[in-house]
Amino acid sequence: MKEKTIVTAAVTGSLHTPTFTPYLPITPKEIADEAVRSCEAGAAVVHIHVRDPETGRPVSDIDLYEEVITDIKNRCDVVVGITTGGAPGMTVGQRVSGVMAFEPELGSFNAGSMNFGLFPAVNKFKEFKYEWEKEYLAFTEDFIFANTFKSLKEISAIFNERGTKAEFEVYDAGMINNVAFMINNGYVKPPVYIQFVMGILGGITATPDNLMFLVNYARSLIKDFEFSVCVAGRMQFPICTQSILLGGSVRVGLEDNIYIEKGVMAKSNGEQVAKIVRIARELGVEPATPQETRDILGLKGIDKVKY
Repeated sequence: MKEKTIVTAAVTGSLHTPTFTPYLPITPKEIADEAVRSCEAGAAVVHIHVRDPETGRPVSDIDLYEEVITDIKNRCDVVVGITTGGAPGMTVGQRVSGVMAFEPELGSFNAGSMNFGLFPAVNKFKEFKYEWEKEYLAFTEDFIFANTFKSLKEISAIFNERGTKAEFEVYDAGMINNVAFMINNGYVKPPVYIQFVMGILGGITATPDNLMFLVNYARSLIKDFEFSVCVAGRMQFPICTQSILLGGSVRVGLEDNIYIEKGVMAKSNGEQVAKIVRIARELGVEPATPQETRDILGLKGIDKVKY
């Protein structure tokens, strides 16, 4: 274990739709409020998506991003990480628009292509709050989340030009090889920051053995890296606890899991952050502050963003 762990809050994401939980933040103010609440609870990083404030549908609207991240910056010094994963159906251009416009300290960087299935959720609800939700989820049965080597090279150039640190989202083992390829061919400079994303249908399942395998495989191919773990669904807290024990960092939040314990919905991202911080402290590990996180990851600093 390390003395510090970086806690990230994935505030709203694009996986869950409003029917899943009444606590999902939708409007710019709700998203910013949840980000600040997460920071106050111990998160050093907030991972930001935006949604149509009228319907809750994930969008790539630059004005909404600006409203959210400016509000956050005005209220706390948390590290803002902007998604380039976006939502199913978005083009690569739409997905990278937030990083291009605002040059954040950190941005998610999806490390390979995969089947990305949300469609089983269709059968969990008899009715949906908004018309778009059922079609949005069902669409993913025939959806490939495309991150080709060509797009990886292009996105890495965008990040490099803006001084934005890549948070490599690794959903399966082959994507570790992709990151190693990017390093070995000079598109990315180590040390790199990897986030193991577990539990998505189409990616690696969330088990202790699988996390051990991913960490050891990354150590064999990449060596110079920091890592974090996020988990979709009920294994969020057990596997994130394992990450802390292995010297890694963690991501929690309503993007990944809508529960705080079995059968009990989380009422906020801050509630989940507070829980993982308590677990870390029980293990003798402190949550890194935003400034400590900037030092650990080698971020450019909040004074160099464009918002």
